[in-house]
Amino acid sequence: MPVLPGAEPYRHEGGEVGVLLCHGFTGSPQSLRPWAEYLAGRGLTVSLPLLPGHGTRWQDMQLTTWHDWYAEVDRELRELTARCERVFVMGLSMGGALTLRLAAKHGDAISGIVLVNPGNKVHGLAAYALPVVRHFVPTTKGIASDIAKAGAQEVGYDRVPLHAAHSLRRFFRTVDGELPQVTQPMVLLHSPQDHVVPPVDSARILARVSSTDVKEILLEQSYHVATLDHDMERIFEESWAFVTRLAPELVAEGVGGVGGAEDTGKGSASGG
Repeated sequence: MPVLPGAEPYRHEGGEVGVLLCHGFTGSPQSLRPWAEYLAGRGLTVSLPLLPGHGTRWQDMQLTTWHDWYAEVDRELRELTARCERVFVMGLSMGGALTLRLAAKHGDAISGIVLVNPGNKVHGLAAYALPVVRHFVPTTKGIASDIAKAGAQEVGYDRVPLHAAHSLRRFFRTVDGELPQVTQPMVLLHSPQDHVVPPVDSARILARVSSTDVKEILLEQSYHVATLDHDMERIFEESWAFVTRLAPELVAEGVGGVGGAEDTGKGSASGG
């Protein structure tokens, strides 16, 4: 299936500091593209993959599980660590959960993580019905474009495929059990008014990780997709400040070399 306009993956070859960006459930790289371009413009090597089953049609996502989504970001991380001296991982929503699992599994290979409205649990009574209901009802109402900013739109599915939602629920449980293994420096930004992921998810993550270098930031003017919302510049600036604090010499070298790199649309909508 062709990729939806705007949902293409993104890659920028920059300096020795790499950043992996992970998008959210039923979303696409479009929700993080401005963030990726901001970091690329400062000389960083940036990878923003399209997760399997995303960015085409919801029927494609029904055939994938969290193992496929995680395998894609794990592969991209390994490529970045082979290419760059220091690597950071950043994610929105489910992309935050993917970021946390990468941090738990890869340890010192990741220099720091940035989470924006990270998901930790599928809430509500409907979550407990998913194992059965998904066999009779294929989809439910979509969650894309929870954005306060007028005119801003997220490229994502208008339906949530329930087989995939069931897998997401299992993934969140897996990541929750691994949170004590997360030790990297962390910035967590979350919106008090979020209609997709409640603030309790961020609170639980903060309480369970073993990281000691932690900064929590409230995004007062934004809803769930804060990377396209009123606080987007705050997110970009805080993440850049985080990287420059932890890798100052390498960042300076990368900025000095800006100008010769090219952006590409490398990536695929199908997992393997």
